[in-house]
Amino acid sequence: MKPSANSVNSFFSFLAHGIDDLDESLTSNTFMSLQFLLRAVALLRSLHSRLTSLVQKLHLPVGERWLDEYMDESSRLWDVCHVIKLGVSGIENYCSAAADMISSLDEWRHNPSPHLARQVMRAVSICRREAMGLEEENRVLVETRIEPMSLRFDDRLSMESGYNGFNGFRGVLYALRNASSLLLLILLWGSVSCCPELAVTDGSLFFDSELMVSMASLQQRVVGEVEGLDGRSGILMLEFRQARAATEELRDELETAGAMRCGPEIAGGSLKEKVEELKGWFGMLRSGTENLVGQMDDFFDEIVEGRRKLLHLCSHR
Repeated sequence: MKPSANSVNSFFSFLAHGIDDLDESLTSNTFMSLQFLLRAVALLRSLHSRLTSLVQKLHLPVGERWLDEYMDESSRLWDVCHVIKLGVSGIENYCSAAADMISSLDEWRHNPSPHLARQVMRAVSICRREAMGLEEENRVLVETRIEPMSLRFDDRLSMESGYNGFNGFRGVLYALRNASSLLLLILLWGSVSCCPELAVTDGSLFFDSELMVSMASLQQRVVGEVEGLDGRSGILMLEFRQARAATEELRDELETAGAMRCGPEIAGGSLKEKVEELKGWFGMLRSGTENLVGQMDDFFDEIVEGRRKLLHLCSHR
């Protein structure tokens, strides 16, 4: 077997293994958790890095179409990831509003007064509005900045005779595009906004390889979990959903207990626990999204470096 064939097969094996590992890590308790989303980003970065390294082993001809195809794919990755970063970055304002709410709760709990009670209710309302505004902004962001076709599976992987073109590079690039479409969809639904119309395939593909079966399995798992959320739209990130639910429960308890009239001691006898719960979820949300943004920034640097390397490779042969 030619060295180039070994390199191509190694890439396919790595890709299939990565998709299977991500699929196996997915449970109802971890669905769209920041840990799961970070694993998806890590796989996306690894695939792009491996592709860049693979090109240097295939001895591809200078001035051919393969470079344009790579540039098109890396541009697509850049554009979609930029939207993801914008959506995730918006969570920072939500976490800031939550920090103000938690600070007001702590102050009111230790120094009860009607004035501080009103301040708490205002802070809770602001935090809730911030969440609703963020989801609306992200919905518009996806609708206006994401082209649905950019996330569709490329069925030339199984239909085009040129699949093995450029020493197998074209087949690798098609496989990467399909895997990336699925990973980008997961990241968009989890951290920006869930838009079912962006589903990566309409079921017309011929899943005729182990790799495509692996990708179909992961997609079906993700879609099944989304359906299990009873039509929940917006940001599907687990920590975001839990933080928002905890805020809603707190507001209901405060209103039911008449806390503004009676003080924090009557809030179900569990205000301290509620505050600690909020601190936990919002702490994980803030640190996790900061990590996610950092991963995106690193990926942007890797895309720029990959493009530079391949352009340099072509210009020095």
